[in-house]
Amino acid sequence: MSQRCRITRSMQEETAEQAITLEECKQYFADKSGFSYSGVFTVKGPESTMTIEGDFFMWSHEGLEYPFRLYMGELYVALSSEAIIPVMIEIATDLRADVVEG
Repeated sequence: MSQRCRITRSMQEETAEQAITLEECKQYFADKSGFSYSGVFTVKGPESTMTIEGDFFMWSHEGLEYPFRLYMGELYVALSSEAIIPVMIEIATDLRADVVEG
């Protein structure tokens, strides 16, 4: 099972821009190579398919897609590949946020 991390500003002092907003993410990821926005994420298993609605910023890497999900002002990502770690750290740095487990 993958470890899940979140990119959050909740660890910082209170500011007017504490939550990461959908508009902020759409603007940020529009300029990032390899990312696209999706209002749904579909997981296909051997016997079933599950569709999750939400705000997903899909990162394409080596033929696979990895979802970064915006939920309640934070971005969540599963560390299912080591390649995600530097991307996650770059995003957190650019968004002036922290990376925490959970």
